Amino acid sequence: MNNFNTLESVKEYYGKVLQSSLDLKTSACCSIETLPTEVRAILQDIHPEVKDRFYGCGSPFPPALTGRKVLDMGSGSGRDVFLMSKLVGPTGSVIGIDMTDEQLLIARKHIEYHTNKFGFDKPNVEFKTGYIEDLKSVGIQSDSIDLVVSNCVTNLSPNKPQVFAEIFRVLKPGGELYFSDVFADRRIPKELTKDPELLGECLGGALYKEDFRRLMADLGCRDFRAVHQSPISLNLPSIVRKIGMVNFSSVTFRAFKLDLEDRCEDFGQVAYYDGSIPGNPHSFRLDDHHTFFTGKPMLVCSNTADMVSKTWYSKHFKVVGDTSVHQGLFDCGPSPVAAGFRSAEAPGACC
Repeated sequence: MNNFNTLESVKEYYGKVLQSSLDLKTSACCSIETLPTEVRAILQDIHPEVKDRFYGCGSPFPPALTGRKVLDMGSGSGRDVFLMSKLVGPTGSVIGIDMTDEQLLIARKHIEYHTNKFGFDKPNVEFKTGYIEDLKSVGIQSDSIDLVVSNCVTNLSPNKPQVFAEIFRVLKPGGELYFSDVFADRRIPKELTKDPELLGECLGGALYKEDFRRLMADLGCRDFRAVHQSPISLNLPSIVRKIGMVNFSSVTFRAFKLDLEDRCEDFGQVAYYDGSIPGNPHSFRLDDHHTFFTGKPMLVCSNTADMVSKTWYSKHFKVVGDTSVHQGLFDCGPSPVAAGFRSAEAPGACC
């Protein structure tokens, strides 16, 4: 199955085979991760048809989004776009891109509904028809986006290196990728990567975790952070017979467009969180093994220091120290979640 046939198979599955999330045969494209409290409150205002046609596996909603320009890769019926519409507010904007006409029809139909529901004078969302492998063709300029999100979509792409290359092209310096998708504990047998049912259920195209790490490194992203991970259940016996030998997980991670090192290096830096991020008065969770408690000093590697001081989180943090004196490799133990992405010996973050 070539790239065109793969995309057409996916469009057929999400445009015609699936009529609602109840038609899914596994939990791979079902939201497993709990939504943040602030987002759960907005969910009740999302139109029922938009929610019924939502197929996602995570919760790609970082905090402090007011005024940001966001791009949702593979936005489908628009659920996450509309949620972020409320989060970014009238001074921000959200672009959704998808290739499936049936899904885009639903999303566009409900723009006015959500604009009125949120009390905005005009829409702050836009849906574009296109492919996530080619954002330039739909007018997404380089260095123009604050935040790229995606929810269980890149596994559907036949050209994942191009998808991630496009993400880092359009992100502003210091911009963030906050991302949920399905990953596998081994490479999927080639014949199963062409199975329309497995592709549509987000399994056939799932990346082997170590291949994903290598892909990111090739693109210059030497430190990405796992935020959340959940196992995926294969509910249907026919699916189990095909691919039950593979263990799948839904993983949410974040990465920044920063020039980071491939190991955690120690320069004696200390970071303080001031408790000012909305919804996070007592603590802020950067990743699965970095939780900053308000007012409490935390020793950090230089990569972590940059993540909180050279991004939009900088106004919420104070970092003491610089990189003038190197003190060796940062003493940071393995993370239970991120350990699935790399071995203890492999280059990576504080994990």
